[in-house]
Amino acid sequence: MEAVYAQRCFGCHGPSGRGDGPIAAKLPVSVPDFRDTVKTRTVTGIRRSITDGKGMMPAFGPALQGKEIQDMVFFVRILSQQGRSLEWWEKYQPLIWAHCSVPWEKVFGYDEDAEEKRP
Repeated sequence: MEAVYAQRCFGCHGPSGRGDGPIAAKLPVSVPDFRDTVKTRTVTGIRRSITDGKGMMPAFGPALQGKEIQDMVFFVRILSQQGRSLEWWEKYQPLIWAHCSVPWEKVFGYDEDAEEKRP
């Protein structure tokens, strides 16, 4: 997971997901801080941004396998919580991992084509 992040994400998002990577200062737009991303985007939305790209961020769907994309969703969630107390992690980490592990797009049919939804 860390290797994929280092290779594909670190340059823009930086070591802690704050949008302060070595390439970020040279971009014409600011890179999102993962702390803000997890407040405003669903897990499915984050997965879709990684897969399809968003703004200046390229689409990684063609380059990464489904499991690698899911790992990056986990990593966004984890980096967004750095700096939290040990008590916070002991209380909430299992919930974060459980929530991210559920394929919500399949449960609710978010990613199904209209053709697939017809009886």
